[in-house]
Amino acid sequence: MEEKLFLIKLGEISLKGLNRPLFEKRLKNNIKLRLRPYYSRIKKEKGRLYLYCTDCPDSLIISVLSTTFGVVAFSKSYVTDKNWDSIVNEVNNVISYAPFDNGIGTFKVISKRADKNFMYNSYKISCELGGVILDKYPNMKVKLDNPEKTLNIEIRDKAYIYTSDLSGPSGLPCGVSGKGLLLLSGGIDSPVAGYLMSSRGMKIDCIYFHAYPYTSEQALTKVEHLAEILAKWNCGISLNVVNFTKAELWIKDHSSESEHTLMMRASMIKVSTELAKKINAKALITGESLAQVASQTLDSISFTNSMTDLPVFRPLIGHDKDFIIDIAKKMGTYETSILPYDDCCTIFSPKHPLLNPDTMIESDSFQKMNIQSILDECLDSIQTKYYSW
Repeated sequence: MEEKLFLIKLGEISLKGLNRPLFEKRLKNNIKLRLRPYYSRIKKEKGRLYLYCTDCPDSLIISVLSTTFGVVAFSKSYVTDKNWDSIVNEVNNVISYAPFDNGIGTFKVISKRADKNFMYNSYKISCELGGVILDKYPNMKVKLDNPEKTLNIEIRDKAYIYTSDLSGPSGLPCGVSGKGLLLLSGGIDSPVAGYLMSSRGMKIDCIYFHAYPYTSEQALTKVEHLAEILAKWNCGISLNVVNFTKAELWIKDHSSESEHTLMMRASMIKVSTELAKKINAKALITGESLAQVASQTLDSISFTNSMTDLPVFRPLIGHDKDFIIDIAKKMGTYETSILPYDDCCTIFSPKHPLLNPDTMIESDSFQKMNIQSILDECLDSIQTKYYSW
């Protein structure tokens, strides 16, 4: 059986104090769970994790590490004894493969000597191994600034040799910051909001409000696909689908047209709050960005906040659409989000919504709708589907 080694670099976790072992343990568990059914073990050093995995395809390991929050960078690594001849032999082996194997281009060697008793200092190690590369590939050239290729060596308990790093998503391990409930629509913004909260260590589940036949089955399929994509960033995810048709029609018949969006958002917050408490989520998450649309003005947000006693996290609140789209493309949801299937938020939007609602007046309007029993039915209608990571 072949055992492969990947060196994993940590960032923010390394800055933690006495609680750092908790963050490291969570990250190790997240990685090992994602690599099942393959056998893996993880060894910890300061600022590093060493992942050993048996018979697992490189492509799977790379996919897992590049989508696991808490991983800053990683690379396939080769290990040998801290004997100079062994190191030279292993370097010759490593540079026989990509990216060095074409024998052209620029390179540099980066050496880190954690073991100060080793025979050479970092500068000497880099010089000597640079000579090894040039002996094998005389057409290559040393370039210290922005080289095309990099060889890394770290002298620790053993000698670890690897080429250029691959990037991880950074952040904190999923699950270290509690649980939140994401109000997921079919748009661009809400999946990005969920991704950003996951990057801060929050485990999220989703709630989606479906108003069939006013919103199509294609719209539901679209949201299910978004949840499936989010699952790989979030240690798996549950999608809770609410039958919201009766509530939408009630709001349409029992509030003024200009209030429709506000009453709808208030109703969604009410249902989401009750579900969050049932699943032990301590916060709601939305994709709102300040002043992007009428329901996201400061006064509108103040009104919707008054509908819950839970904190409402809005990680996109200060960002423009270009920033949000860039992240959506990075995380893989953009192409799905732009599919032309409207959700209930757009189907029942008024032509002239209130821009600066008064919280007291709108709270009174909400009470006068007498909608609570219908919202209770919405809560009872929820169907849940789990997506593995």
